This record gives sequence, structure tokens and C-alpha cells, in this order.
Amino acid sequence: MKPSTIITYTGAFGLAVLAILMATTNPSQPKYEQYAVLKLTEYLKDNVCVKTPKILENIIKLNCNKLVDDANPQIKELISATTQRQDYILFSVYRTDLKLNSWVPAYTFETVGAFDQFYTYKAKKQ
Repeated sequence: MKPSTIITYTGAFGLAVLAILMATTNPSQPKYEQYAVLKLTEYLKDNVCVKTPKILENIIKLNCNKLVDDANPQIKELISATTQRQDYILFSVYRTDLKLNSWVPAYTFETVGAFDQFYTYKAKKQ
């Protein structure tokens, strides 16, 4: 057998194994929702809660971090309701359009899921 034929068969076999691996590890929408809730919660705690004046927290007895933790079920519902999944068998693309009301800016997030991992490649304030 020629070396080029061996290389071709080996390459084709490798691509087939990779495709099977990608198809079996394409994450589901519930896994994406868990990921998105975790990332949004981290963002709120690290960026929004830090900016909340301590005097305001003392006056109205508000603990921002606890408020974010308590709102987890509502955050999950919001993400679930505003996410569209495009499934390409080997990977999925998730688009989440978060809009609460006219007072709070809207955000669009685009995330690719493959190999049971997520990568948010676009986060845009509308």
C-alpha cells in the first residue's frame, strides 16, 4: 500500500472519530442555561454589586450578593425564555437576547457549545 493511501485513510479515520466525539459531546440547551446563569451571576456580583454603595445597602438593608443568589430561578427562566439554539449536530450556537424593560439596557450574547464546553464570542450592549 502506498504511503499516501495510508495517510489518506488515517486522516479520514481521524476525522470520523473527531466528528463522532463532537456529536456525542454537543452540549444541550439545559447545560447552556446552567452556564449562562453562572456567568451572569458572576458578572452581577463582580461588577454590579461592587458598585452598589455600602451606605445604600445599610439604609435599605439590601445585600446585593444575596439578592443575586435569591434571584437565580428568575434568571434561569429569563435566560431560558430569551435563548435560541441552532444545533449543527457537531456543535451548537446559542443566542440570548436579554431585555428586561426600557430602563435597563438590552444585551445580546452569542455562545458556541462544543466538546461539553461553552465559549461566548459576542456580548453586545444594545
